[in-house]
Amino acid sequence: MWLEVVPHIRQLDWPLERLDSKRNQILGQRPLPAAAIRRIQESLSIEWTYNSNSIEGNTLSLAETRAVLEDGITIKGKSLREHFEAVNHHEAIEWVSALARPGFVFSETTVLDVHALVLDKIEKEFAGRYRNAGVRITGANFIPPNALKVPALMAELIGWLNDNPDGLHPLQQAMLFHHRFVHIHPFFDGNGRTIRLLFNLLLMREGYPPAIILRNDRKKYYEALNQANEGRFEKLALLMSQALERSLDIYLGNLLDRADEYDSLSNIAMEEGVPYNQEYLSLLARTGKIDAYKEGRVWYTSRAALQEYFEGRKRKRVPKS
Repeated sequence: MWLEVVPHIRQLDWPLERLDSKRNQILGQRPLPAAAIRRIQESLSIEWTYNSNSIEGNTLSLAETRAVLEDGITIKGKSLREHFEAVNHHEAIEWVSALARPGFVFSETTVLDVHALVLDKIEKEFAGRYRNAGVRITGANFIPPNALKVPALMAELIGWLNDNPDGLHPLQQAMLFHHRFVHIHPFFDGNGRTIRLLFNLLLMREGYPPAIILRNDRKKYYEALNQANEGRFEKLALLMSQALERSLDIYLGNLLDRADEYDSLSNIAMEEGVPYNQEYLSLLARTGKIDAYKEGRVWYTSRAALQEYFEGRKRKRVPKS
C-alpha cells in the first residue's frame, strides 16, 4: 500500500517551521499592495510556464516564452506546438490561480479540466481524458498501472487528498500527491505539466506561492522521483522545499524590500568571520541546512541565515547538565 510511506515522510528533515514563518510574514502584510502582487505573479507565471515546459522538452527560452505570452510574437524556428504549449500552460495557471482559495475541494473534474487546458489546441482527442492503454516512461524505474485501473486509482488518490487522514502538512501532502500521480500516470501526454499545476494548486490554496521546479534541476527532479519510487523521499522533499522557499523569498524580497539581505555564497564566504569556505556553504545550501535559494547555477543566502546555523551548531555542542 502506497500510504505505508507516510511515517517515513513525517520523519524527514523538513524546514516546515521556516516555510510557514515566511508564508505568515507575507500574509501578515495584508492588504497586500495590488500592483506589487500583480508584478510578482506575472513574473512567476512566465517563469513557471518556461521551466515546466522546458522540463518536458520545449525549446523556447525564457525570453522567447515571455515574448509569446506578453506580446503574442511568433518565434522563428520554433514549432507551432511549442507556442501552444506556452499559451496553454499560461491559461492553465490562470485557471488554477482562480481556484486557489481556502477550503477549495479537489475533484476528478479539477484534474481533467487542468489537463484539458494543458493539451488544448495540441492533442484535443486526449485532452481531459484518462488514457485507455498502457504507457512506458523513458528513464523511469517503474511501469505505470494498467489503464483499466486508472479511474479507481485516481478516485482513491483524490479521496485521500481531501480527507488527509494522516494530518500531513500541506507541503508533505502535496509532495506525496505529486509522486502518486506520476506513478499512476493517468494520461497519455501532459502528465508532468498537469501534476506540477495541481501540486501548486494544493500549496496556493493554503496561502503559499507556487513552487517552481527549475529547468536546471530537471535531472535532479527525475532522479528524486525514481528514488521515491523505491521508498526514499529525501531528495524529492528537499527539492520541493527549496523550490517553495525560493518563491517565498521572492515575495518577501519584493514586499518587504529585503532583496539586499541575500548575497551569493562566493561573496559571503570571503567575508571576515565566516568560518566556512564556499564549497561547504554550497553543501549546506544544497542539503537544506540553511535558508538559501538558487538562481541559475548560483546559490544565495543571507548573513542572518548563516548566523542562525552557527548558533544552532553552538547549542548542539553545549553538553547537557
